[in-house]
Amino acid sequence: MLYPLRESEGTIVFAHILLPVDFTEKNAVALDVAMKLAQQYHGRITLLHVIEPIEYEDDEVRSFYQTLEAKAWEKMKAMVESVDKGEVPIMQQIILGRRATCIVEYVTTDDVDLVVLSSHKIGFDQPPKTWATLSHQVSILCPCPVLLLK
Repeated sequence: MLYPLRESEGTIVFAHILLPVDFTEKNAVALDVAMKLAQQYHGRITLLHVIEPIEYEDDEVRSFYQTLEAKAWEKMKAMVESVDKGEVPIMQQIILGRRATCIVEYVTTDDVDLVVLSSHKIGFDQPPKTWATLSHQVSILCPCPVLLLK
């Protein structure tokens, strides 16, 4: 079954764009592309950052995750402030969990129409040691279209 895309007058509409972020430089390009698409389709963007947990947990680890989350909120706020939002609403979400799983679950539960995802170039002269990169996992598992930016 193909993913049911929203349509308006026979045109595909990406009303809700998800942008998973890891706060690296490549996210700026992905945010720029997502902004242009959201402006074109009068849509909205959700920035999603997933913090991967470790198996062990105690008070010190909980404190560490609270610090990570606080820093992530600061970085996300800076990302939003770095762009001219115009009429594009930008939501922000931070989740604790496994990255690919959380991204795909967010897509399926929050009516996401498109995932814009930063990726990396792969050269033919140096093939990857594994194809299990986050961008590859998300592009395979997501029920909606995924735009990989390299």
